[in-house]
Amino acid sequence: MSAYIFDLIREGENEFLDFKHSIGNSKKIARSLVAFANTNGGKLLVGVKDNGTISGVVTDEEYYMVEAAAMLYCRPEIKFSTETWNIYGKTILEITIPKSLENTYYAKDKNGKWKVYIRVKDKNLLANKILLKVWDQKRKSKGTFVRYAREEKLLLNYLSENDYITFSKFRRMARISPFKAERILINMVVLNLIDIVFTEDRTFYKLREKSFGG
Repeated sequence: MSAYIFDLIREGENEFLDFKHSIGNSKKIARSLVAFANTNGGKLLVGVKDNGTISGVVTDEEYYMVEAAAMLYCRPEIKFSTETWNIYGKTILEITIPKSLENTYYAKDKNGKWKVYIRVKDKNLLANKILLKVWDQKRKSKGTFVRYAREEKLLLNYLSENDYITFSKFRRMARISPFKAERILINMVVLNLIDIVFTEDRTFYKLREKSFGG
């Protein structure tokens, strides 16, 4: 069964996998739990360094730190499963977090405020309120009606000729209020006409059929 762990480690950190040498801060690990739950689920391998080196952990201590994170610093509480692996006499704790189908999960940011995190590649990034409203709208049974007016045409025409647009650029270009720009982008994402692209620095919107940066 050790081949399973080695295969995971060879993948490297990605959207579904994060390595932790150890867990010394429950508040910080809560952001990882929330990010996985809000995206597509994932795993934490505790006792593995960022470069894939197996360092091992004291299983009980690490488990209680993760449990504290899930119970005290995630809202609502996150359910997770665990598995322990002994590799060359060192213990790895595997934490599996399922994808959330009904809830949006929050963790505290550096200022103690409850924020929503998502997993993008190997990073935990803050979600914006447009994505949160997209999730809310998708969870409702009602359909989404979008009028194809001047602003919508302007947005789609621009994106047909450019790789992406930011919220502020769309609002200025269309000369509309932030509320109206937000509502248009939400509806377009819900209808799968455009995608939200998160990076560490900025958030972009692009046509669904176009690849970002290509």
